[in-house]
Amino acid sequence: MPITPATATNSPSSGAEPILLELVDEEGVTIGTAEKLAAHQPPGQLHRAFSVFLFDERGRLLVQQRALGKYHSPGVWSNTCCGHPYPGEAPFAAAARRTFEELGVSPSLLAEAGTVRYNHPDPASGLVEQEYNHLFVGLVQSPLRPDPEEVASTVFVTPDELAERHAKDTFSAWFMTVLDAARPAVRELTGPSAGW
Repeated sequence: MPITPATATNSPSSGAEPILLELVDEEGVTIGTAEKLAAHQPPGQLHRAFSVFLFDERGRLLVQQRALGKYHSPGVWSNTCCGHPYPGEAPFAAAARRTFEELGVSPSLLAEAGTVRYNHPDPASGLVEQEYNHLFVGLVQSPLRPDPEEVASTVFVTPDELAERHAKDTFSAWFMTVLDAARPAVRELTGPSAGW
């Protein structure tokens, strides 16, 4: 992982410092911070998050299978990238940073696509996703270089291929919520012929 001013003080590899998340109210206004794992313990603390949806030039969505070693939702399929801004970090900057950290690629286009608030318990881990989520859509035009500690697999899918995969594979608890919320921006980005 490249060391940036944000990751130098907030990454797990930098020693004993806990990873902090921004706690927010129902309008998304910052009200404090909490340690990452504590924020996800039941019943969950509402915190800022982001979700990224990247598409190729054919209008196919990049989805990833989360690495098996992750403590939260390991091995499940999900959107291109998701995570949490560090306290004081703009969601857009966090989305671009984390996409590069996980997938080794910078989006050639990244645009805001609204927000969505949800509460999704994860039945496998017992953790709770109580999030005020900033959505982003964009394009990827460079070869991926996924970090194996973060990503087990990636695939580009059409809407029909996603429906087939969603019917047979396990997806993250939040996936359909964030995809449905991002659909208007996805349709604007990919055009009606892509079928999103």
